[in-house]
Amino acid sequence: MSIRTAEQLSDRLATDLAWRKKELSEMKSLIEAKNVSDQRHKALVRSGVCILYSHWEGFVKLAANSYLEYVISKKLTYQELSSNFLALAMKEKLKEAKETHKPSLYIPVCEFFISQLNQRCILPKDVISTASNLSSEILKEITYILGIDFSIYSTKSVLIDTKLLKTRNEIAHGNYLVFDREEYLELHREIIGMLDIFRTEIENAAIQEKFRRDSP
Repeated sequence: MSIRTAEQLSDRLATDLAWRKKELSEMKSLIEAKNVSDQRHKALVRSGVCILYSHWEGFVKLAANSYLEYVISKKLTYQELSSNFLALAMKEKLKEAKETHKPSLYIPVCEFFISQLNQRCILPKDVISTASNLSSEILKEITYILGIDFSIYSTKSVLIDTKLLKTRNEIAHGNYLVFDREEYLELHREIIGMLDIFRTEIENAAIQEKFRRDSP
């Protein structure tokens, strides 16, 4: 079902986040169990970090593209779009002109900005990517594209890049890495918190219509 209202957007985010939290809760319970061998515990923690990362990346990507789908459904003109979404719409036009190194190809781009901003916008679908490595820098780009606040995550860069992403990559590439129970539980709490924040930011952006040029 396509997303046409803020309520539908909120429902999709709630449904997606619910199953992710349930699975993460199950993993957390296994890791917290005391009656397991040390070897099994290490295996559970390593698996838990990978699953934790997969839900972090998966939800951010789904939420971001769901919000983009919602904005597309508004059928706005280019001149009604906030600058971040206008930049997204213009990306392909500018990319084509730049890659050819022909100044003449910038003429249609200039004409577009001069006379065609009153046309209905065409935004690419499912274009927001995590590049399978959701670092703090990539997260910053995503928040800029969506027009939401990154400052909330600015103090979490080490946690995202080192504790989560680097650890996940080490494990996924088959390297031995010791990550204890308490480190995992702290990481679990932090990621759950950031997932909730990202959901709230998306929902608020939709309700407040931050995708519009004249939004507050």
